[in-house]
Amino acid sequence: MSFGETPITLIGNLTDDPELKFTEGGAALAKFTVAVTPRSFDRASNQWKDGTTAFYRCAAWRSLAEHVAESLGKGSRVVAVGRMRQHDWTNDQGEKRSMLAVEIDDIGASLRFTTVQINGKRPAQNSPAGNDPWAAANAPTIGNATVEGAEPPF
Repeated sequence: MSFGETPITLIGNLTDDPELKFTEGGAALAKFTVAVTPRSFDRASNQWKDGTTAFYRCAAWRSLAEHVAESLGKGSRVVAVGRMRQHDWTNDQGEKRSMLAVEIDDIGASLRFTTVQINGKRPAQNSPAGNDPWAAANAPTIGNATVEGAEPPF
């Protein structure tokens, strides 16, 4: 992130399936909207109250765009981190227009109300380490010697 940019974290739900497009140069672009509704507890009624929902237009690029389109859909609850960007243009009638949008740097499914299965790269199941980061095959070494009592490799 560059100096002067406005960072933002959104926690909300996708209003529709992400729209995946490709630029003329072949870069993937996913566009989607995140609806964010603040909630507060009303002590007088002893109930939670929803505030005004804000809708944030978002864009993700390249491999992140493809992952978003493949992994998320309408209603998905997400935690997204990005930067506010202003877009200015002139419409067909010659009127100047502008809008704010969020350029997403990272996004993930919220685990607050659901569980997910991550399908990322992992050590092969038949490797000596398997999925155990503390296994001997993953232990830190100096030369050919294993370092005893060392912290896990992450």
